[in-house]
Amino acid sequence: MARFHRLRVAAVDRLTDDSVALTLTVPPELREEYRHAPGQHLALRRTADGQEIRRTYSICSPAPDGEGPSTLRVGVRLVEGGAFSTYALKEIGIGDELEVMTPAGRFTLHPAPGLYAAIVGGSGITPVLSIVSTLLAREPRARFCLVRSDRTTASTMFLEEVADLKDRYPDRLQLVTVLSREEQQAGLPSGRLDQERLTGLLPALVPVERVDGWFLCGPYGLVQQAERALRGLGVARTRIHEEIFHVDAGTALAPRAPAPSHSTVTARLDGRGGTWPVQDGESLLETVLRNRPDAPYACKGGVCGTCRAFLVSGEVRMDRNFALEQEETEAGYVLACQSHPVTERVELDFDR
Repeated sequence: MARFHRLRVAAVDRLTDDSVALTLTVPPELREEYRHAPGQHLALRRTADGQEIRRTYSICSPAPDGEGPSTLRVGVRLVEGGAFSTYALKEIGIGDELEVMTPAGRFTLHPAPGLYAAIVGGSGITPVLSIVSTLLAREPRARFCLVRSDRTTASTMFLEEVADLKDRYPDRLQLVTVLSREEQQAGLPSGRLDQERLTGLLPALVPVERVDGWFLCGPYGLVQQAERALRGLGVARTRIHEEIFHVDAGTALAPRAPAPSHSTVTARLDGRGGTWPVQDGESLLETVLRNRPDAPYACKGGVCGTCRAFLVSGEVRMDRNFALEQEETEAGYVLACQSHPVTERVELDFDR
């Protein structure tokens, strides 16, 4: 069960003009709770003007081998008007304490021999940095091809960290950088990575059919274009893993289905259950939160997957889903923050 704890800030490192890396100290008694797989994320919480704000940030440090981590590092990029990112860049200092949820997320790779690849844009490098550094350190028979897209060199997050990895593993890490707004002296021409460009580029970099796992992370448009390119090249859907950091409010909304005039949701959470009426227009997460404030969530936008629950009975309509893979939805999992009842009775299990 996800829980929040207060962790002290050990370092604040400026990465670019609009991004920082926060290093958090994990005390010995909490290290097991903060054990994480490479690629997972943390939800950070603060209260401002009486309103609770939660935001999700991926862990960029390698996953611990053995006991849990003594520190955690996350990357934060400024979002225009962002309530938490503005606070992180302008106010957070060494010694401050932050409320941090225990790790979550399924955009992960457990180290194993093979060839892997990633296509990332902007801050999408953050979870992939953890994935690559963990994989290459633990598995000498693994190789990785990293294709990253940024606007300019100055706006590139974790530039030095990725360069250090390339120096450390020159024969096992292939690094390709594309800048959309700046010409490079060497390498690929500038411009955006779209489906057409990726379709031509990827087979020249790696034997596409032999890649064991593709990891796509970044803006919705890039991830969508990269997935289309890979599917067009014959890559099976099961080998493509995606994580999107932000989606505009109206993107990919599902058609509205008739809702029952009266409905209830029964939810099991941390071993305890309850049944409550769903108010008109509420998501199932909102209903549960009115009665169980400890219900897990972070973004409420169908992106992070923190509120994933198993649909025990009944039917729901999800407004949108950018977090669950097809295998998960086919197995019966839903995003509570996006789910609305279609039947009069719905039962969810957050503990599965």
